Parts: sequence; C-alpha cells; structure tokens
Amino acid sequence: MTASEISVKTLISGAGAPSHEELVWLWADWCHIEKDVRRLQVRIAKATQEGRWGKVKALQRLLTRSYCSKMLAVKRVTENRGKRTPGIDGKIWSTPAAKSKGALTLKHRGYQPQPLRRIYIPKSNGKKRPLGIPTMRDRAMQSLWKLALEPVAETRADPNSYGFRPERSTADAIAHCFNALAKRTSATWVLEGDIRGCFDNISHDWLLRNITMDKVVLRKWLKAGYVEKGTLFATEGGTPQGGIISPVLANLTLDGLEQAVNISVSQKDTPRRPFKINVVRYADDFIVTGASKEVLQHQVRPAIEEFLKARGLELADEKTKVTHIAQGFDFLGQNIRKYSGKLLITPARKSVKALLDKVRKIVNENKSATQGNLILNLNPVIRGWAMYHRHIVSKARFTWIDHQIWRVLWRWAVRRHAMKGAKWVKKKYFHVEGARHWVFASDGWVNGLKQRLRLFSAASVLIVRHIKIRSAVNPYNPAWNSYLERRRRSVFP
Repeated sequence: MTASEISVKTLISGAGAPSHEELVWLWADWCHIEKDVRRLQVRIAKATQEGRWGKVKALQRLLTRSYCSKMLAVKRVTENRGKRTPGIDGKIWSTPAAKSKGALTLKHRGYQPQPLRRIYIPKSNGKKRPLGIPTMRDRAMQSLWKLALEPVAETRADPNSYGFRPERSTADAIAHCFNALAKRTSATWVLEGDIRGCFDNISHDWLLRNITMDKVVLRKWLKAGYVEKGTLFATEGGTPQGGIISPVLANLTLDGLEQAVNISVSQKDTPRRPFKINVVRYADDFIVTGASKEVLQHQVRPAIEEFLKARGLELADEKTKVTHIAQGFDFLGQNIRKYSGKLLITPARKSVKALLDKVRKIVNENKSATQGNLILNLNPVIRGWAMYHRHIVSKARFTWIDHQIWRVLWRWAVRRHAMKGAKWVKKKYFHVEGARHWVFASDGWVNGLKQRLRLFSAASVLIVRHIKIRSAVNPYNPAWNSYLERRRRSVFP
C-alpha cells in the first residue's frame, strides 16, 4: 500500500487528515536515504584503511548527525524482531508519526540513556541467559552509531570471523571448517574454544580505550545499569546482550585473536603452515586447527588466554578442549568428524533433539487446535531448521526427522478420536498427493483466503554445497561490489 493510499484510507475512515509527521515517514525516499548513508560509510571505511583516525571521527560525527542516518536507524529498530518489545518506559514506536518523531529525538546534546530492562531466556544447558532490553530511543541511538561503527569494524575485522557481520553467515564458517579439515593432509587436532560470559565480562576500560567512537556516548551506554524486579543495578563490565550495538562491540573486542594465534606458532626460520593453523570464529565461539595436540595446548591456548585477559575475558575450562578429528566435535549446531579419513559434516545430535523437543511442545500446546492452525505453527520451525542444515550431509537425517514428526502427529490425531479406527483417522488427517503418501494436510484460512495447508517436509529441501565468502571481502569497499552482486545472485537466485 502506497503512502497516498494510506492517506486516503485514513480520511475515509473518519480519522482525519494525516499529520505532518505521518507524511514525512510515509513519503520518505528510502532509496535516497540508504544511498546517502552508504556514501558516508564508504568514506569511513576508506579513512580507516588509510589509518586517518581524525577523519574517521569527523565522518562519524557527520553521519550520526545526519537526518538520513537517523531515519534509517529508526526504520531498522522498528522493523526487526524486537519491534514490539518495550524497554523500561513501556513505549514502542508502532505508528508512522511515532517513528518520525522518534528520529527527531536522536540528539547528542544532553543525551542520557535509560537503564535496561532485564529479562532471561533459557539456554540449551538448562541455565538462563540474561538480556538487557533498551528503550526504543536508546535502541535507535545504538542503531545510529552502529551505522558509523560497522565500516570501522569491517575494515579491521579478522579475515575468518563470520558472526554478526554483513554478507557472512554460519554457513561460511562451516564451509571454512570443511576447507581446513577435509584434505588427507589437513590438521588432525582441533582446539574448541569457549569464552566464559563474553558479553557480560568485556572490560569497560578496554572498550573506552580502543573503540573508535564518541567515548561520552559509549561510556553512558556501558554504565546505564539495568532494572530487575523494580531494583536498579549498576553495570561494571560487559556489553548487554539485547543491545543492537553489542555484537559489533564484541567483534571489535575479539578482532586480533587470529593474529595472536598465528604469532604464537611463528618462528624466524619456520613458516606457520607446518603447524596447519586455521582459526574459525563466529562471534564468541571459535575453533583452532593444529597439526599436533601439543602445539594447541602449549603454544596456542596460552596465547589466546593472554589475548583475552587484556580484555577482561577468560576461557571456560569445562568447555575448552583439544579434540582429534576422528572423534569429531560440534560447532554451530553441526557435527564435524572424519570417518576413515573422509570428513562428514552432519546436524549435531543436540540440534536434532532441540528441534524434536520444540515440535512436541508445539503439538502438546495445540491438543485442541485445528489441523490447519497446527500446521501453521509447525511449518516455520521445520522449514527454518531444514534450511539451516541444507548445506551439509543431512538428507538421511531429514528423512528420519520427518518420520519422527509423523509419529508425534499420529499420536495427536489418534488421541483426538479415541473411538475411531486407524483407517478413519488416516483418511481424515493424512492424504495422498502425487507420489507422496501420508501427507499431513488440511484446508485452512490464511490472510482471509482459504488455502490447502500441508506440513512442510524436511526431506523436500535440496542439499546444496555452500560456497564460502572470500576472507578479505569488505562490503564497504567499492572494489568488492561486483563480487558481492554475483555472489548474491548465486546464493539467493
């Protein structure tokens, strides 16, 4: 629906003419806005590459005071998954007028962020992860500074860091693992690294000394505190998980890890290649490959610990270990292991169990729901899991998953009709469509239209090898534009 159609609809409904703030947002030229912000980001990246830090700060100041940047920052925080989650003030920006007014509030003079709203989400190990939810205004201000800080982060990033970076994904990290471990002459030992409470323990002093941005604003964010059960608590370390800028700050903190590892095994007359060192990092999860267990334990690990200590961080002893590739290890929800010299990457058992547990939970919560509604609840979960694992050896696992889900749904259907026979239940809930039998399908309503709803089959997802992004790619360097355009067409045809 266009801005003019919305305005006409508003008038017809009797709500009166749209306000000036509504029109500003509805008629915004987003193509022009994004180009204007992009132009400044490219200049920041170029100045960073040249080491002209005075110019970097001047350009950051220009970008964060730009009206186009403020509009784009508000657009991003009001269109992401957390757009309906308020901070401690209970406010969200859901209307065009609120968004337009919100952009005008992003001023640096007198800016004081409010404390975060502390919530907890469950982790896979049964513990809970704390999240800090900023107010909408603070989120938009963080998004604004992320626009200015991301070109710096991308220019200075480790070549083989893949987490929370534009144009990179977990599939790139797994593809790098395959490249580093698949050959017969590849490294046979892997150091699995886990940083204890990375986001919660990063040193504020280190951040204030080393992050290239307005230190006054950064200090206010770091010291804003959080509210839990009506009580205000101070924050003495870390960046809040839940803050939009936190992943960028964490990446900037851990950039340099790869260089520290390489230096730890380099000698004057010996290149690092005989040690077969490769570092693959996704946010605060990383692995390091090596030719021997001794090199990883006695040279690489001490170098990593020293690198982290300067930033207020440490390795978690219970999760950091050296593993032989024949035993295999889990990384980013996938298992990487060599079987008789052949490397296979498959969905990790924990990931499979988590999917089936979630499916069972959804089915149990919808015992009295219609078949169509149950399908609508299940399809995004199954599709998302299958699409995540579609680049690895997972076809047999997809088929097994479909069978396990069928068993859950069969029990759901039989329970609803305890007095009916199996043939009657099968005819009502499961159908034959083409060459497929036992299709869990029903007619249902979606967006006011009656449609045929079918349970998504994981086995229907094609297995396609993912091509890893080149390590040196910087999306803010125009020299890589043509490569990234070709890559987007090939990865997302």
